[in-house]
Amino acid sequence: MTERYELAKQRINELITEARGLDKFGPFFVLTAKYISGLTDIYEDIKENGLIEGKSLEELRKRNDFLYGEIYKDNYKKSYLNPDYAYETLGEAGKVLCVVFAEVFGMIPYVFECDIEEIVIRMELFLEVYGNIKEAEEVKADELCEILYFYVFDYTEDESLKRIGKQLTLDNAFANKIIDNYDLNDVRTLYAFGEYVGKSEEETFEAIKELDEDTIDLMSKTFTEGFKRGFEVSRKDLSKKKTVNLRYRLGFEKVVKKSMAQFRKMGLESVIYRAGYDIFSRGGIFKVGYYGGLANPQFDEDHKEDLSLIMDGQLVTRRIEGIKAAYEELKKEASEYAGPACMEIFGEDSFVPTECKNALRYGTKKQDLIRDFRERSSKITNEYIKREERSFAIIAWPIPAIGNYKEILKEIITVNTLPVDKYETIQQTLIDTLDKADYIHIVGANGNKTNLFVKLADLKDPAKETKYENCLADVNIPVGEVFTSPVLKGTKGTLHVKEVFLNDLKFLNIELDIEDGKIKEYTCTNYEDEKKNREFVEENLLFHHPTLPMGEAAIGTNTYAYALAKKYDIFNKLPILIAEKMGPHFAFGDTCYSQEESVKVFNPDGKEMIAKENGEPYTYCHTDITIPYDELGLLEAVTYDGERIKLLENGRFVLKGCEELNTPLG
Repeated sequence: MTERYELAKQRINELITEARGLDKFGPFFVLTAKYISGLTDIYEDIKENGLIEGKSLEELRKRNDFLYGEIYKDNYKKSYLNPDYAYETLGEAGKVLCVVFAEVFGMIPYVFECDIEEIVIRMELFLEVYGNIKEAEEVKADELCEILYFYVFDYTEDESLKRIGKQLTLDNAFANKIIDNYDLNDVRTLYAFGEYVGKSEEETFEAIKELDEDTIDLMSKTFTEGFKRGFEVSRKDLSKKKTVNLRYRLGFEKVVKKSMAQFRKMGLESVIYRAGYDIFSRGGIFKVGYYGGLANPQFDEDHKEDLSLIMDGQLVTRRIEGIKAAYEELKKEASEYAGPACMEIFGEDSFVPTECKNALRYGTKKQDLIRDFRERSSKITNEYIKREERSFAIIAWPIPAIGNYKEILKEIITVNTLPVDKYETIQQTLIDTLDKADYIHIVGANGNKTNLFVKLADLKDPAKETKYENCLADVNIPVGEVFTSPVLKGTKGTLHVKEVFLNDLKFLNIELDIEDGKIKEYTCTNYEDEKKNREFVEENLLFHHPTLPMGEAAIGTNTYAYALAKKYDIFNKLPILIAEKMGPHFAFGDTCYSQEESVKVFNPDGKEMIAKENGEPYTYCHTDITIPYDELGLLEAVTYDGERIKLLENGRFVLKGCEELNTPLG
């Protein structure tokens, strides 16, 4: 592999001069070759001198600018990584070359991890594409696509094994080694990961560094104990497990290190793997794993479906075979995996993507292919990592971009550690009423056009069964909701929210028409063009499904979080994890019990939760949409004999026994 590396490096350095005469393609190859040459210089420096050793903060920032400067907002306008610019300057071939450059860009993590094999295959991909154009009498995009196709086809099995191995084992614990061995009081440590580090990441690191050890301990303990309680409340055996995925964004290393120690006391080693970075694993701005800042989320948005350029049935089969083979080789490790523990962040300005006409997307012809791939890969994952044997935990922390950082961080710590006992009693009062209901009726207010009827499951034995789960921050932190899986037939009406953030994307005036529990019509007002609005919802909520069923109907009870959001005017900054606790919310896709329907779930009062499925095939997605209290006019439970019992009215809890929830609202 070293010989291949040296040969590729030499050829690329020669190409910097040679390619200048290659007509309109010359500038592309010269620029990309220079970038690769810079990456190899960094790789060799890291191999010899270490990740950050001997370098000043300014030197590390300068290196960071070289790595990510091509996608900085101003530079991106005229970058070959911008699909529109690549097409404008290079024609149809530019669509392929843009993807190739993005794959070169994906070398960054491998440079830091000193993974020479991953570096070499991308260098060779670039050289093969160059050779094709250099020798061609006429440049043909189809031939370039074929090169990219076989690159993905040939390496997909190896990439699947590496990726899944990093998720399940400590064999290549790159991030763990940094967190365990580097100085977490030195902001330079952030630059050891190879992720983008901006002002936000540095300020987060410095702010967390200033917290006392007791606070760090509280933050991490809330997180890890929530994960543990997830096993306890669902009566799953944690003692069989040996690993947990710990996912976070750079800046919280001190909290992560403390969490690692606490998980270790439970018998779990924390596997911290990097979020997807290349055509094999890239997923847009929604990151799964650990990651740094987003140097430009528009780049992530534009390239999230690059694979659509070459996707066909044969490639889907090849990728599925690779995933299956990887899990088969790692089946012992998969059986010992306890689940993900995710630390999310919030506080940044919202991202509304700009239309990129030439960004690759799974069009109508390929939507079935990507759905098929996602469904088949999910089934394989669930075969080896059984849902009924694993759990999860999610918690969210603000970052300095939110403003008033120290105050808000203190408040969020309070939100995340509210007394469970008090909420257990109040939420049980809501459930006792809801268990009598045939359906619930929700009406919007203050410009919200919601008028929704949600049919509830029937109880055969009300003394032993319940329709709603009493959610007490065991996995989904903070505390503050009761939820159910609705009956689809009879669930109908309109769901509307003026502004909501779903999967890190801002939706304006999202409106869904529901019939028999499924989305019939949909729109939003993100764009002036109605077609674009429908496409945005279809792509980022329906995920290319023709429709989705309602998988969850819930009532959020965390009025403390709502009051905090109102006090600091941060409604548009809160993640769905907290926002869903601040009003009724409805999820579309699978139920909360997807593929765990046979697992018995009991509330603290001993009643079994029986509303766990809706009879629909799995969709492998689940997205919550919340109606905030100030957009809620009425939520009432309607009993089988027609009695209407108000639970909330004009954004306040009115059911007897729940009045204390109004205290934070003033």
